[in-house]
Amino acid sequence: MATVGDLMIRDVLTVEPSDTIGEAAEKMHAANVGAVVVVEDMVRIVGIVTERDLLRAVAARTRAAEARVRQWMTADPLTIEPETSVEDAARIMFDHNFRHLPVVKDGRALGIVSLRLLARWAFDRSVQAAH
Repeated sequence: MATVGDLMIRDVLTVEPSDTIGEAAEKMHAANVGAVVVVEDMVRIVGIVTERDLLRAVAARTRAAEARVRQWMTADPLTIEPETSVEDAARIMFDHNFRHLPVVKDGRALGIVSLRLLARWAFDRSVQAAH
């Protein structure tokens, strides 16, 4: 059984709560990702900023250079452990309408999984089974 630890993106992109949403958006754009994990003290996850959060900020006509991540992040995000099965991770994401889930062990961010990543895994698996 595949686990999210097998699939996750290990280079977790992070920002701090005091960073601006503009800085978060710049990092996300440069890395071509849809979410960044918000950490305090370089380790402890306190939130996540996703494309949806940035959209909410823009819709509210927030100034990207002034508004802080802490104002727009999703605080205390649901997280999963690397041993979580791919199927369980997908179920959590579907049930909560998430596109990204941080992967954590002992309170430390190890990676992140996206719905796109899980879909690609499922597609590749079905293609392999057909051959």
